[in-house]
Amino acid sequence: MGGRQEVEDGLKTAMKAAASAVAGSPEAVRAAVRLATFRMLKSAVKYREIELGQPLDDAGVAAVVGSLLRERREAADAFRGGGRPELAAKEEAEAAVLRELLPEPLSAEALEKLVAEAAAEAGASGPSDLGKVMRIAKEKAAGRADGRTLSEAVKAHLGKG
Repeated sequence: MGGRQEVEDGLKTAMKAAASAVAGSPEAVRAAVRLATFRMLKSAVKYREIELGQPLDDAGVAAVVGSLLRERREAADAFRGGGRPELAAKEEAEAAVLRELLPEPLSAEALEKLVAEAAAEAGASGPSDLGKVMRIAKEKAAGRADGRTLSEAVKAHLGKG
């Protein structure tokens, strides 16, 4: 994730693609979704910067992307449950654009190794040390694993030890 500059560049590229696409074509639809997603992302990044009172670094932008991705996933599930598959498809298309911006997710083996390192660093002796290990593991994962996956891996590791 290249941070704020990548968001700006993505927005410019999406604007150009939307302007040059033939109206009604599948490319135009994809370009419109991409443009709307980048606009939403730019707005969310700007909002977070105002909230913090300082510009976001790459990790901050990745956190915003992860948050928006989680929102899109939850919205798609809610729309599917409510019998609105067309809106669920829109949310999933936006989620696909956001996923492109995140770093490559950790493999299962890499996640286990990361959790083991975090547990050793925290001096974890059991499930009561979950918070300490999660704090370190989140830093080490840096957007390459979502919170739920990380939490499950940490709980499994602490349950073994």
